[in-house]
Amino acid sequence: MASSRSTSLREATHSFCSALLSPPPPSDLLSKYFSSTPKITEHGPEWARSRLPFLAKTFSGKQGCEEYFQLMSGVLDMSLPSDAFPGKEGFIVDAEANAVTVVGKGRFASKKTGKAWDEQFIHRFSEFDEQGKIGHWEIWADPLSAWEAVGP
Repeated sequence: MASSRSTSLREATHSFCSALLSPPPPSDLLSKYFSSTPKITEHGPEWARSRLPFLAKTFSGKQGCEEYFQLMSGVLDMSLPSDAFPGKEGFIVDAEANAVTVVGKGRFASKKTGKAWDEQFIHRFSEFDEQGKIGHWEIWADPLSAWEAVGP
C-alpha cells in the first residue's frame, strides 16, 4: 500500500511541477492540484517582507493562496527551463510522513529593476488529501538574491 501511495504522491507532485513550466492561472493550479484547504509557505526572513511580501508567511485557503501568487508575480518574473525539475525518480517521497521533496532550478528577475539571477530551490509538498492533492506547498529559495535584485 505504501508503494502505491508513494507512486501517487510522486506522480501528483511531478505533474504540478511540470505545470509550473508554463503555468495556468493560479485559480486553475489550485483547483487541479491542491486540496480544499491549501496552504503555501515561502520561507525567508521576516525583515525581507518589505520588498518581498510573499515571504515568511503561510497563505491559507484558496483566496490566501491566490494572494501568494499575486504578490510573488507582482515583484518577480519566474522563468523555469524545461529541465527545471528532475524526472519522477528525482522526487523524494516519504509516504509515512505524507511528504514529497524536490530540488528545482530557474531564473528569476525583479520587475522593478530588471536584475535577474539563476537559483536552485527546494519544494516540499505535504498534507495530501485522500485523492493525493497537495495540502501544503513549502518553498525554500534564495531570498537574499531576490532582496538584492528588487533593491530599495
